[in-house]
Amino acid sequence: MSERIERPGAGAWVPERPNLARLREAVQECRGCELYRDATQGVMGDGSADAELVLLGEQPGDREDQQGEPFVGPAGRVLDDALADAGIEQSRVFRTNVVKHFRWSTIRGKRRIHQSPHHGHVDACRPWLEAELRLLRPTGVVLLGGTAGNALLGPSFKVTEQRGRRLSWPGAFPLDHAPRWVAATTHPAAVLRAHDQRRAAYDALVDDLRLAESWL
Repeated sequence: MSERIERPGAGAWVPERPNLARLREAVQECRGCELYRDATQGVMGDGSADAELVLLGEQPGDREDQQGEPFVGPAGRVLDDALADAGIEQSRVFRTNVVKHFRWSTIRGKRRIHQSPHHGHVDACRPWLEAELRLLRPTGVVLLGGTAGNALLGPSFKVTEQRGRRLSWPGAFPLDHAPRWVAATTHPAAVLRAHDQRRAAYDALVDDLRLAESWL
């Protein structure tokens, strides 16, 4: 008989009067879903409190889980390069993920292998993302990959169909001060997986970020 998984959601752990520092502290106590059991720590977003642009990915990776910061692994380095090539200064950006704990399946060598979060994990973690966006009030949000896109735009979202378009903020994700727009591109990890097409995948990511910069 399979174990019944409890996912009460993160709402009970979000501080009543949060700031970014309090969120980073409070997420360490989160028991909104079972992912906390196998993760080293919760990983909230990082960047300027005045950021115009939020870059929204899937979840922390192995390196992020160890260091407690988002986008510090190989995909993060790709994103750093792409932002620089797109002319977007780091001070204008806040990076975060829809899921705040690392989900992994097996260990290969010394590295834990990423496993995509279930939609139940995304739903449970939503209060953390809502709290970040309410504090930041960004002009725009760039969705990095399918999990982030599904979280905001629904299960029919496909990066290939939505990238390059300036989309309205979804009514299913209400905020008092909603971003003016949302856009989609691939996750930088997809560039690393592109192999022979890596240059083309990287250039497409830069083009999407340049477009987002033009809308700020």
